[in-house]
Formats: sequence, structure tokens, C-alpha cells
Amino acid sequence: MNLAQNEWVAQLKQDANAQILDVRTAEECLDGIIPNAINIDIYKGQGFIYQVEELDKSKNYYVYCKAGGRSAQACNIMNQMGFEHTYNLEGGFMQWQGEVSFPNE
Repeated sequence: MNLAQNEWVAQLKQDANAQILDVRTAEECLDGIIPNAINIDIYKGQGFIYQVEELDKSKNYYVYCKAGGRSAQACNIMNQMGFEHTYNLEGGFMQWQGEVSFPNE
């Protein structure tokens, strides 16, 4: 499901079962990440599938990338793999107005 920034943030704040998933490359993550996000690079192809298979399917996943395209694709893949609740951040990290943290801080 695609959510606008304000909807994504509001829903995330009220979701005790939430996990944030960043599907950008490691290099893109150097620009900053949404706090508490885990990174699984969708460009890793089958490696992405293997890592996603290890995630807890009972959680609700809030997924983002740089602009919203790859994360929409990731949500579709995850839904096919049996994840029931995936939420794509429309506009991605480029339009993110919320808090940002940096790897290795």
C-alpha cells in the first residue's frame, strides 16, 4: 500500500509492531537513514529475497527507497512472499521531512 509521507509517519508512530525497511544501496544510505531502519538492498536480486525471507512475517513493514519506485517493487515482492502488511513511502527519502540518522553514528 502506498502512503503519503504524513500518513506513513502517523501510522508508523501508532504501530507497535512496525519495522522500517530501507531498500537503497549502502552508498545511498550514507546520505542518511530514517532512524531504526534496517537496510536490505533490493539491487542484490536473489540476495534481497534471501534476506527478506529471514524477516518476521508477523511484523508490519514500512518500506522506503530514494524516490519510491524500488520500495513499491519491494512491497510487491514481499506481498508475494507472504508478508501481509507492507507500506510504501511515496516520494521516498528524497522527500522525507522527518528525523534522519547516519550510519556509524
